[in-house]
Amino acid sequence: MALFGRNRDVLLINSINRELLPDIITQQVGYYKVSLGASTTNMYGEATNKFVSDPVLLNCLITRGEQTWSSDEWGPDINRNISFAFFRQDLVDINLVPEVGDFIFYYEGYYEVDSVVDNQYFVGKIPEYSYSSGLENYGSSISTICTTHMVPADKLGITIER
Repeated sequence: MALFGRNRDVLLINSINRELLPDIITQQVGYYKVSLGASTTNMYGEATNKFVSDPVLLNCLITRGEQTWSSDEWGPDINRNISFAFFRQDLVDINLVPEVGDFIFYYEGYYEVDSVVDNQYFVGKIPEYSYSSGLENYGSSISTICTTHMVPADKLGITIER
């Protein structure tokens, strides 16, 4: 039988995260969910125009990558990879499931989600996958991490109005 990671421990970690993210860290982003039903696809299943829902304001931890510059016949271009770590319980509360292809607005830039990682577990366990009896009340999934790359706003068809 495990000593740590019971439901009381999970509630403590959740309450700390509920206070830490919005009140102390205060990094927020706008999350745009792609609406697959409204987006039309071509014969290859690719959508040339994507329709997105209104942005949802979310608290997160942000890990910024270095800016990279490239230059071609159309001029210089900037790129940056960023990871956004969301508190999983916040996503569950608003019924948001991050997926590849969604967009995140951060510091006047748009970032397209390349991958979603949902495997940061408290004490290395989640109750849904307890293989031994007595462990179904231990552990929790803590965060969802989205790795992204910068996308020009004109490619998305989104303009900033003053």
